[in-house]
Amino acid sequence: MSAGPTGVLVVDKPGGMTSHDVVSRVRRALGTRKVGHAGTLDPMATGVLVLGVGRATRLLGQLTLTTKAYDARARLGLSTATDDAEGEPVASRDATGLVAGAVSDALTGLVGELDQVPSSVSAVKIDGRRAYARVRDGERVEIPPRRVRIDDLRVHEVALPEVAFSVRCSSGTYVRAIARDVGEDLGVGGHLVALRRTAVGPFTLDDAAALDEVTPDALLSLEDAVTRCFPVVRVDAATVADVRQGRALPLRWEAEGPVAVLDDASGRFLALYAGRPDGSARAVAVFAPANETPADG
Repeated sequence: MSAGPTGVLVVDKPGGMTSHDVVSRVRRALGTRKVGHAGTLDPMATGVLVLGVGRATRLLGQLTLTTKAYDARARLGLSTATDDAEGEPVASRDATGLVAGAVSDALTGLVGELDQVPSSVSAVKIDGRRAYARVRDGERVEIPPRRVRIDDLRVHEVALPEVAFSVRCSSGTYVRAIARDVGEDLGVGGHLVALRRTAVGPFTLDDAAALDEVTPDALLSLEDAVTRCFPVVRVDAATVADVRQGRALPLRWEAEGPVAVLDDASGRFLALYAGRPDGSARAVAVFAPANETPADG
């Protein structure tokens, strides 16, 4: 009996769909219920959404998707309740006095670490509930600032009152908040009108399949995914059996966080391991069946 498809799927999410909508479509396309996503993407946004299928759903919580990249467009002079084009307007200010140089300087000046207040309709949890759910129920939400990092921000076009830019940033950075904050810095307010995610960790639009073209052939293998996302240790045949059983290994490595363990002979991904204080390595998640023999693979 087939175990069903397994692998990491990168989808180019269309606008107007939630991440859960995408999961539902992929489940139908691949004929399996075992599909999950690694981080959400707003309905208005398009672009890279990473999903796990089959055994790869166990991998999602371990993927080191700490850097993301976006193409964005902001409109200055109008603030909205959600900091994007889907929210109700809350304040309109004259932006005709702005000059392109000042707009570019305000955006590029954000590069580096900064304290950012997420949008009140973000997925940030406050006392166990998502901020957007509290806002929907009529609550007034105040979210404390969080430390984020903007690695690169490039302005591509200033056609006032709109400005197009690209940004590479840490996970947890809200591009809507960048549009809002730059507008406030310039004294006119602002909001996001378009957002396209171009990369999540090592996965880019070049890896992405259109949602209506998802087939098992679009899946990246576990081996492909883990070698992109983790340091790799290859083990000999004598160690493979221990790894399949999830036993601690007398291995030392310098990497922080999980390390992908592969069978050196076959190249197959076996497990994720992490270092222990005593110098050995413990199993974080074992993916190879404990009773499988090399001939099976």
